Amino acid sequence: MMCQSNTLQGPDLHAGKWLQFPQLALRRRLGQLSCMSRPALKLRSWPLTILYYLLPFGALKPLTRVGWRPMSRVSLYKSVPTRLLSRAWGRLNQVELPTWLRKPVYSLYIWTFGVNMKEAAVEDLHHYRNLSEFFRRKLKPQSRPVCCYHSVISPSDGKILNFGQVKNCEVEQVKGVTYSLESFLGPRTCTEDVQFSQTSSCNSFQNQLVTQEGNELYHCVIYLAPGDYHCFHSPTDWRVSHRRHFPGSLMSVNPGVARWIKELFCHNERVVLTGDWKHGFFSLTAVGATNVGSIRIYFDRDLRTNSPRYSKGSYNDFSFITNNKEGIPMRKGEHLGEFNLGSTIVLVFEAPKNFNFHIKPGQKIRFGEALGSL
Repeated sequence: MMCQSNTLQGPDLHAGKWLQFPQLALRRRLGQLSCMSRPALKLRSWPLTILYYLLPFGALKPLTRVGWRPMSRVSLYKSVPTRLLSRAWGRLNQVELPTWLRKPVYSLYIWTFGVNMKEAAVEDLHHYRNLSEFFRRKLKPQSRPVCCYHSVISPSDGKILNFGQVKNCEVEQVKGVTYSLESFLGPRTCTEDVQFSQTSSCNSFQNQLVTQEGNELYHCVIYLAPGDYHCFHSPTDWRVSHRRHFPGSLMSVNPGVARWIKELFCHNERVVLTGDWKHGFFSLTAVGATNVGSIRIYFDRDLRTNSPRYSKGSYNDFSFITNNKEGIPMRKGEHLGEFNLGSTIVLVFEAPKNFNFHIKPGQKIRFGEALGSL
C-alpha cells in the first residue's frame, strides 16, 4: 500500500513542477523588470496595463498573482507622451488646407464644439488657411464690450471652475481638489519687483504675496473649452514685471480630469505672469493642455512653450524690469496672449477684504464681463 501511494505521488509531483514552471518563469521575468530603470519599466509595463483595463473578464488578472501590478489609471495617463503628441498636433494644425476642404473641416468643428462664427471678425471659412488660424480667430470689437464699472473683468471666454479667498496656501482647481500655491507659482525671487512686507520672511508663502496690511489673497479659475475664443486679455490695469515658464506635461484640463488628478495645474506646462496693480500683488497664469501646441504672450518674443529643449520639472525666469523700463503696463481689456485649442487661466491677486466676486461656480463667462470689484 505504501508503494502504491509512492507511485501515485510521483506523477503528481512532476505534474506540480510542470504547473509551477510558468509561475517561476514569470516571477523571474518580473524580477528582471524590477531591476530596470523606471522609464524602461514604464515602457514595458504600459502595454500590459492598457490591456489590463481594456480586456473583459480580468484576462490579465493571473499576472497579478505572480507579482505584476498594473499602473494606476492616473499613472498610466501621466505616462502618455502628451508633449510629443501636442507638438505633432501643432505641426498638423499649421498644414495649409486646400480651399475646397476648408469649409467641410471647419463646419464639422463648429458643429462639434458649438462655435458662434457670427462673432468672428472674418466669418468666411475659406479665409482661414489652416486649423491654427481658425483656432486663433479674432472677434468683432463690438461683440465683447469691456465692463467699465468693475475693477477686475474676465480675461477670456470660458467656464468658471472656482474662485474665492486663498486659504492655507492652497487653491482649488475644482471643488474639493486643491493644489499648492507655492508649487503652482514657484518660489519668490529677488527679480520680481513686488515689495514684500518686512515680516514676510517669517510668514508663509501666501503671506509673502500680500504686500499691504489688511488685504487678502484671492483666486479665480477659468476653463476655456475648444469652442471658445482662444485669445486672452488683461483683466485689469496692472504692470507685468516678471515671467516664469514651467515646462511640463500637457494633460487635459477638462473639469472631469481636474477632479481626477490632484495638482493637475502644477504638473502641466504653464506661463506665470506676475506684477502689481493698485491693491498690490497680481498674477495671471496661462496653463497649457493636451494639443495646446503653444502659449503665446504678445509682448514676450523670447517665450517658447512646449519646446524639447526644456525638460519637465524645471522653470526659467525672465524679468521685464530693465534700466529703461519698470515692467510692461497693461490696460484693462488689452490683448495679452493666445492659446491653441483650449486651456485654463488662473488669476491670483491681492485685494482688500471688501473685494466681492460677481460670478457663480460653473457659469459661462465671456471676455470683458465683470469678475469682481470693491
